[in-house]
Amino acid sequence: MSPSHSLVADCPCGSGEPLAVCCQPLHRGARAASTAEELMRSRYAAFALGEVGYLTRTWHPRTRPVPLDLDATQDWQGLSVLDVAAGGADDETGEVAFEACYERAGVPGVLAERSRFERRRGQWVYVDRV
Repeated sequence: MSPSHSLVADCPCGSGEPLAVCCQPLHRGARAASTAEELMRSRYAAFALGEVGYLTRTWHPRTRPVPLDLDATQDWQGLSVLDVAAGGADDETGEVAFEACYERAGVPGVLAERSRFERRRGQWVYVDRV
């Protein structure tokens, strides 16, 4: 973890909670995401923090790239959740639409996606984009 993301820093997912009580317990395996949105937010934070192991564990094996390489030049700047369809604690599937702002080599960009999630062995996993 970089010095700019200390345990008291706000979580990159945009919840306003400290990283140590928000996404970090998910990244460390202390608990699992209870909703598709929580998983999506924790995966965004994992991208921002370089948590490749967590991204691998939470990506459906059918669609996961091998190897999973992150772009070290991409600096994630913020996340906005636009829509959530299903994906609740009692659902088996869900979708989350979001926009994630980033900067690469000084050039700003936005990743806009509607992601599909499903439960696999009782745990939420990212499947693909719609």
